[in-house]
Amino acid sequence: MRAMTIKEPSFTIGIEEEYLLVDRTTRDLAQEPPPALLAKCEEALRGQVSPEFLRSQIEVGTRVCTSMQEARDQLIHLRSTVGQIANEFGLAPIASSTHPFAEWQSQHHTDKERYNVLAEDLQHVARRLIICGMHVHVGIEDDDLRIDLLGQALYFLPHLLALSTSSPFWQGTQTGLKSYRLSVFDELPRTGIPHQFSSWSEYARTVELLVSAGLIEDATKLWWDLRPSARFPTLEMRITDVCPLIDDGIAIASLYLCILRMLYRLRRQNQRWRHYPPMLVRENRWRAQRYGIEQGMVDFGKGEVVPFARLLEELFELIAEDADHFGCAAEMTHARTIVARGTSADRQLARYEAVKALGGSEQAALMAVVDGIIEETMMPPEVKATTPSPSRERV
Repeated sequence: MRAMTIKEPSFTIGIEEEYLLVDRTTRDLAQEPPPALLAKCEEALRGQVSPEFLRSQIEVGTRVCTSMQEARDQLIHLRSTVGQIANEFGLAPIASSTHPFAEWQSQHHTDKERYNVLAEDLQHVARRLIICGMHVHVGIEDDDLRIDLLGQALYFLPHLLALSTSSPFWQGTQTGLKSYRLSVFDELPRTGIPHQFSSWSEYARTVELLVSAGLIEDATKLWWDLRPSARFPTLEMRITDVCPLIDDGIAIASLYLCILRMLYRLRRQNQRWRHYPPMLVRENRWRAQRYGIEQGMVDFGKGEVVPFARLLEELFELIAEDADHFGCAAEMTHARTIVARGTSADRQLARYEAVKALGGSEQAALMAVVDGIIEETMMPPEVKATTPSPSRERV
């Protein structure tokens, strides 16, 4: 069989992270962060920081990066800058997808036209959105290739979610889920596993129908776990929680990047990843949301639940060539460390139980969880050799 001639995508990388701002004294969310905080961040980070839906949130984004090392370096700079400035106001950012005990009823949304429209449109559902995520953009310039990889990459989304989980608490309660963030987010319309489109034209027609009917303004209102970006020629992965430890997030981003190139290589050889019904993918999505890496996932080819560590090793084998191509094997295989010591959700629960076991109150245990997240969010990652790359437009 003759291989297809397809121009290789750029596979550039851009990472966006959302943080919650907490009061260092009370450990509760800062309901009204001073405007000067965002202004100072914007002055220092020029175009790489922005407000989010709630006033107690802040978002950062790397510029377009040509390597995972460059993305990692930028995230380190973005986090440390936001952390230093927040500290001047008695606050701290936490890279956690929910706050352990904050009450959504006390939060206020940012007074911007886009957010005012969202609040009016989504009502009570929007008011509960004290959640944060990590979004990873990968540059894939060809429209039809982007749609083709969208349909194939769905299979791997639960694996990425499982490694990222950081939201086991909600309003002071152990939810029993490792990613309660998704339970909140799934209340919104147009979320979850996307439809599998046959072509870019089918996708474009579908978006145009929603726009012409007045249901959405544009494709930015499609909040799927994976979507073609409405602003950039990228495939944007949105399913993951945000990770307190930078190297955990970088490992997940590396896996996602390598998975996309592996799928591209298959297509180049007139092959593709086997299609599974979305309902099966949703089963693994639920297992990741409920158990994280703890209980394994279903291998649909074998028809059985397989330990997550084994699935990860099988994935490493599939994408080893791609990790070598991007020079990110070390970043990618850090996922083994996540499995060995647990995700943020596992550590949050362990810290909570440790304080309770020593006779600490419920509030003391929850505050200790916040302290642990602050520490991890601002923890300097292991120093690695860097190769400076020129800054490019932010994705």
